[in-house]
Amino acid sequence: MAEVMVFAERQGDSLAEVTYELLAAGRQLSQALGCELSALLVGPGAGALAGGLGTADVVVCAEDPQLAHFTPDGTLQVLEAAVQQRSPRLVLLPSTSQGLDLAAPLSARTGLPLVAYCRELWAEDGVVVAHSQVYGGKLVVEVAVPERGIVCLLPGSVSAEAGRAPGTPRVEVLSVPGVSARARFRQRFEPEAGDVDITREDILVAVGRGIGDRENLSLVEELAEALGGAVCASRPLVDNGWLPKNRQVGKSGLVVKPKLYLAVGISGAPEHLEGMKDSELIVAVNTDARAPIFDVAHYGVVADLFDFLPALTEAVRQRKG
Repeated sequence: MAEVMVFAERQGDSLAEVTYELLAAGRQLSQALGCELSALLVGPGAGALAGGLGTADVVVCAEDPQLAHFTPDGTLQVLEAAVQQRSPRLVLLPSTSQGLDLAAPLSARTGLPLVAYCRELWAEDGVVVAHSQVYGGKLVVEVAVPERGIVCLLPGSVSAEAGRAPGTPRVEVLSVPGVSARARFRQRFEPEAGDVDITREDILVAVGRGIGDRENLSLVEELAEALGGAVCASRPLVDNGWLPKNRQVGKSGLVVKPKLYLAVGISGAPEHLEGMKDSELIVAVNTDARAPIFDVAHYGVVADLFDFLPALTEAVRQRKG
């Protein structure tokens, strides 16, 4: 039977959050297409993680010891073998560092067409249709995926909760003889202890190039403290070394969905909007009334942030007493 196959991304001994997003998208497609949903788990201990994939009908495991840590070439050999042996109707990969390392080479090796940077995916009359972002998100194209294909789904496109379900999928072992990875895992660098996880914060104050100088970050930090939230940033500030990488929001950073996202001095490049557009409440502050950030904001303030931030911080403090 044809199937929709999801690549289950791992983070050490646990499943990455994006895996559940892929499962949610995969379940909708498999039901519409009338086929099974499978999840491919790679690495030692894969079988033990299968119980967390109740949304899938079947979990396909490849537990070669050489796959204890992710390497593009080793994991690619497993993916290629899975495609050759199981002939899935569709392969779903996350548009993460792992997924992007795998998608194009898998397409080249198998000859299957690839739809990258997909943000919507559905099936109509047996045909899989995708909305894919091109030119850095400036355009969105609608693509009909041929009879078989590969799709790279952007994180945050689907609710992860919809991919969590109780159940005991059957487990099958994938035979991949002679896995040989040329790349070798050396070391994993974790974020500094005590730093915040912006994906879990309810209130975020985001800062962009409009802040001017690094010394002015104190204005943003004071507001975040008054609101009980955390500071995050667009890519230019992270590239300048003003804030660490784990505070970056956007296409090459993290996807966030806080209850309040206060964007300060951020113009609203497509790459940034991709990481925060689904926040519950977006408030934007910018001197340019035509800034793209106002297109996604629920409330907009056209003002100089150096006048607005101190006034807002003081108002919040007074309100809290």
